[in-house]
Amino acid sequence: MKAIMSSIPKIVAILGLGVTLVAGPASAADNGWIDSASLDVGFGTKVKLARLSVQHNWDARWFASNGRHLGGYWDLSASYWRGTAYRNVPGQHQNLAVIGVTPVVRYQRDDKLGWYAEAGIGANLFSELYDNDGHQLSTAFQFGDHAGIGYVTPTNWDFGLKIQHFSNASIKRPNGGANFLVVSARYRF
Repeated sequence: MKAIMSSIPKIVAILGLGVTLVAGPASAADNGWIDSASLDVGFGTKVKLARLSVQHNWDARWFASNGRHLGGYWDLSASYWRGTAYRNVPGQHQNLAVIGVTPVVRYQRDDKLGWYAEAGIGANLFSELYDNDGHQLSTAFQFGDHAGIGYVTPTNWDFGLKIQHFSNASIKRPNGGANFLVVSARYRF
């Protein structure tokens, strides 16, 4: 209980910073800085995540051919993780806040509708060290990478599925990593 109580101020501070990163630029939406916003839900081994993000498209078109191209966007996120085996004890909970920034490349149609594939590698800051179900991350800074597919509807809804991995690239050990299957709903403005 003491560990949970001491982590609450960290979680609040990290989520506050995350909200500032995510919601702060929202006023820039009128100026065209924010192109879309998303809600993700992820499931890992004895851990779940919920994430709010805003995105800014690069408006770049590389390798354009046959009505498709490689483009990309910036993703600014704030998420909440809930582990159910803290320090490898079933039923013991660990709550984390995570903020991140990720550049993402996406192979898509020129009109940005229909099927796409994407991948990204970004930087994330955790409110405390992750220690759940035998998986430990020994630094608050973690890389987050993902690969996924999705579909954008003509009504500007983007539904995606991705595999996401977090680790510190062995900057410090232990580096057990955390893996998620993530579903996403995104709306383009």
